[in-house]
Parts: sequence; C-alpha cells; structure tokens
Amino acid sequence: MDIKQQLIEGAKVLNVELTDKQADQLMRYKELLVEWNEKMNLTAITEDMEVITKHFLDCLTVQSSIDLTQVKSLVDVGTGAGFPGLVLKIAFPNVHITLIDSLNKRLKFLQHVIDELGLTGIECVHGRAEDLGKNKAYREQFEVCASRAVANLAVLSEYTLPFVKKGGYLIALKGQKLDEELAEGEKAITILGGTIDKLVDVVVPYTDLNHRIAKIKKVKETPKKYPRKAGEPTKAPLGK
Repeated sequence: MDIKQQLIEGAKVLNVELTDKQADQLMRYKELLVEWNEKMNLTAITEDMEVITKHFLDCLTVQSSIDLTQVKSLVDVGTGAGFPGLVLKIAFPNVHITLIDSLNKRLKFLQHVIDELGLTGIECVHGRAEDLGKNKAYREQFEVCASRAVANLAVLSEYTLPFVKKGGYLIALKGQKLDEELAEGEKAITILGGTIDKLVDVVVPYTDLNHRIAKIKKVKETPKKYPRKAGEPTKAPLGK
C-alpha cells in the first residue's frame, strides 16, 4: 500500500472519509512543508510516514470528539505549520477556518499552501492570542477552537476560550500529560466560562500514540479581563 493509500485508510479509522483529491492535497502539503522547512523551522518531523501519522492523522483525531461535518466556523490559535487547522480545512471543506499565529513567516508558508491547493473559506491572521482574544472581530465568534499548542491546559484555555462563542467548544489536543494538568486546568476553565464536556482517548493509526483530547464546552461568556496581557498566563496560570 502506498503512502497516500495509507493516509486514506488511516483517516477512515478516525471516521474521516478523504476523497482522492483531498488525499492529493495533503500529499502536496507534505511536500511543501518539507521544502519550506529547509529555509525556516516549521517542524522537526519530516520523514514521510511520520508526517502522515504525527501531523495529519494526529490532527484528524479532532473528529473523534466533535462532528466537524456539522461545524461552520473553527479557529486554530497558535497554528504553527497549520496543525490542526489547515489539515482540518482540507478534510472538512464545509468549515470556515481561521488560522492565527504570532509569527508572520509561518503565515506566509500557510498562505502559499492555501493558494497552491486552491482552498477557499480559510484565512490567516497575524497576531498574538492575548490581543486578538480581546478584539471584537474575533472574541466569542467561533463555534469551535481546535488547538494543538503545547501550553498546559490552564494556560491554553486562557489563550483560546475567549475566541469560542457560548455553546461552542474548545478541542484541546493533549497527550498523556492531560491527567496531571486537569486539576489546575479545570479551575481555570471554570473561571473562563467553560466546563469539561468529556475526555476522549484515541489511538493515532499506525502508531502506539494514545492521545487524550479535552472537549470543553463554553457555558458562559469569558470575563472581560481575560486573556491577560502577554506573559501573564504563563507566569501565573489561572487556577493555581
């Protein structure tokens, strides 16, 4: 089985049906990622099968926690090289996706991929989560925020929950560290207007990576003082 077919079969395991065209788009994205990575630091993962599993299939695990075929708007805060937002756009063209990152050169790469693949209904926004989370154009405007950012749950929630509208969800792709982050994280989530809806365990196909995903429901508006200014959420996480 070639690598493209492995991607299609792996996605099926995660309840994601990729068309031939979508699989081709992901394969081209992989090529561009490796090519641009020689000029700028986008990822430490460049080997073909690892990109498929640790980036693409890993991002598609979002579907295990929420049905993206029913979602209209999604924001990816701290998207980096486009994970998970750009992968989800390719797999779920019905979703309007906003990719946010504080580093403009990463967004140039993402825009290049978007243009080359002919994607529509996706935009790149340059800025820090602390600033955009207070901007009316973005605050509480999205049904879903999906994030694979590395911050712990309390810090991640302060950066991301302000973007989610009441009744929407934050999908935090975490690893096994989620359990140890939960006590502090749950307090922070409550302060920010959220509640943990469920925790999902999912194995990434072709790997022994058992992922934990926190699905957090936004039950009330985030208090106006959050997110705090740059640096504060990391220095003094909510809930401590």
